[in-house]
Amino acid sequence: MGEIREKTESVCPTCFKEGKIRNIPAEIVEEDGKIYLEKECEDHGKFKSIIWSDAEIYKKMKRYQAEGTGVTNPRINGTNCPQDCGLCERHKSQTVLTNLYVTNRCDLRCSYCFANAGAEGFVYEPSIEQLKKQMLEVRNEKPVPGKAIQITGGEPAVRDDLIEIVELANDLGFTHVQVNTNGIKLGDDPELVEKLRDAGTNTIYMSFDGVSEETNPWIDQNLKAIENMREAGLGVVLVPVVINGFNDHELGEIINFAKDNVDIVRGVNFQPVSFVGKIENLSDEKREKERITYSEMIQKAEKQLKGAIKADEDWYPVPFVLPVSKLVESMTGEPQVEFTAHPSCGVATYVFIEDGEMTPITRFIDVEGLRDFLEEQSEKSGFLKDTRIKFSLLMHLSDYIDSEKSPEGLNMVDLLRDAIGGGSYEDLGGFHKKSLYLGSMWFQDVWNLDINRLERCVIHYATPEGVIPFCAYNGLGYGQKIREKHSMTVDEWEEKTGKKLKDDLWEGGPITSSPG
Repeated sequence: MGEIREKTESVCPTCFKEGKIRNIPAEIVEEDGKIYLEKECEDHGKFKSIIWSDAEIYKKMKRYQAEGTGVTNPRINGTNCPQDCGLCERHKSQTVLTNLYVTNRCDLRCSYCFANAGAEGFVYEPSIEQLKKQMLEVRNEKPVPGKAIQITGGEPAVRDDLIEIVELANDLGFTHVQVNTNGIKLGDDPELVEKLRDAGTNTIYMSFDGVSEETNPWIDQNLKAIENMREAGLGVVLVPVVINGFNDHELGEIINFAKDNVDIVRGVNFQPVSFVGKIENLSDEKREKERITYSEMIQKAEKQLKGAIKADEDWYPVPFVLPVSKLVESMTGEPQVEFTAHPSCGVATYVFIEDGEMTPITRFIDVEGLRDFLEEQSEKSGFLKDTRIKFSLLMHLSDYIDSEKSPEGLNMVDLLRDAIGGGSYEDLGGFHKKSLYLGSMWFQDVWNLDINRLERCVIHYATPEGVIPFCAYNGLGYGQKIREKHSMTVDEWEEKTGKKLKDDLWEGGPITSSPG
């Protein structure tokens, strides 16, 4: 018997396969140095899924769990979570990043795709006016409107009006616009990259599952896309889906590739595989074989990088940075975006590159001490509060920075002072351009779903049915149902457009990738 660390709720995987979402009690359990989610359905028995392969790393991350204010103008009352899913009274976090699903068409057929994109048997492709309505719902959220948006799919680049969508997002006030793509079309079309930049795209979010053809059959196309982005001056984040036994041996090489291209690669965001979409025939053996946890992933990366980035020292969960938002809010008097995702939703670190070597930010900044200091400053009140906070920042930021260990030419005190004191997108940009972001988001499926996590989701989909948390949209099948409801048949789409759906498929190489 393991030690019960937390009680929560989940759903029954077998009930889900039968077409219904059924809540069942669940527990977070520590056993043999690992963390599991255990649950039992009265009809289908017990289920057990590993969620952290190292209990000590889990405990470190849990220390920083934080509660957010949520959305004060929810669409639904949330009395039946997650059956009536959307941003509701129960939801404890704001929209930090909006996913705007613009098409389910795609030029590839990846086996692990969240949405089984391109192979759903219908076409979902909202009009510009419909997309505008979805974006406005997020922009109208209170107390903080959605500020960052990711245009996603499917493959957004198959839409002829992608540039218009990017321009619209900027016109509606989104301060960060990124396009999620496999890079196929961006490799073939340098002019498209330039148009995306000119339209106001801040970052390309590009699939990048490995550095070899075995793990990434489109590696040559990715490399061409990166060169086109370098020419255009458009930054890119690499996004590997990590599958145990398939590409987990290349984690270090992916990070080194990003390091060697840090002039244009802004970061790497690893995504441990989630089992969503068409799961009816998924075997327990395959799922358990391919599953990989955060702690296992960052420990493998540490070993492959010969200790350059340490799993237990250098990584922190998303809510670790919440005091920065609270401090800016205290100084400006305006509500700020709250990074209150559950600690099991994401981990991250920053590294600085000097002479080809990586130095994690934790090696020259006392990040935990700095965090506590910023939290203390955010709680100040009374007469001349702003002046007293700014004076404290001026006097004490350097206390948490070891200048002798800082990369040469990097004035970390000034960078932090600008980022925290200014709080604008431009101020934060000065920090990001001197560093490489390394992060990970592990999205949930019906086996490891924790409703405590779901209620704290900060990545949401804007849809015709309202704003839906990511792990409900994909992990609980809401997305597929919404897309089908608001779709047209393939024949209808082909008659309307004069195109053939099969003509979307890339002709330059393989169109599918699978661990086997």
